[in-house]
Amino acid sequence: MLIYREEIDGLRAVAVLPVILYHSGITTLFAGGYIGVDIFFVISGYLITSVIEKEREDETFSIVHFYERRCRRILPALFFILFITSIFAYYWMLPEQLNEFGQTLISIISLSSNLFFWWKDDGYFTQLTELNPLVHTWSLAVEEQFYFVFPLICYSSGKRKCCLIIILISFAIFSFFLAQ
Repeated sequence: MLIYREEIDGLRAVAVLPVILYHSGITTLFAGGYIGVDIFFVISGYLITSVIEKEREDETFSIVHFYERRCRRILPALFFILFITSIFAYYWMLPEQLNEFGQTLISIISLSSNLFFWWKDDGYFTQLTELNPLVHTWSLAVEEQFYFVFPLICYSSGKRKCCLIIILISFAIFSFFLAQ
């Protein structure tokens, strides 16, 4: 287990502020509020890498235990939010909206809402997303996909750090091509 670090909580506070301000509708001043999400991704990547590397050094790393910890940490809150949101959706959404809401729920439960929203071509910053109470789950899906793939890469590279570095650089280059 890693030692608690206060400065990381400070970074989280710095990261959440532009996101909140962006979503408050003050987009002229905070049009780049999404940068906070990128900061969260970097913090998560750093923390997960630190945990995996520490456990690999101690020879206590287990992919199964890693996934169990992620599930225990994330899924209860996620399912609670989905449950509460579903109740509200049932009473306030029109049938067509409920149908789309159901599709969104399936994509969230399968941890693929980022792909679902991309496939629907709604985009995160369009007006239509204001009507979707769960559009924010795209970032959780990205993080969970990272949690699924990254430990497998670390585990398969064994103690050969050069293999891990080559794989990660390859993924980085591939992501730049996807972004074009």
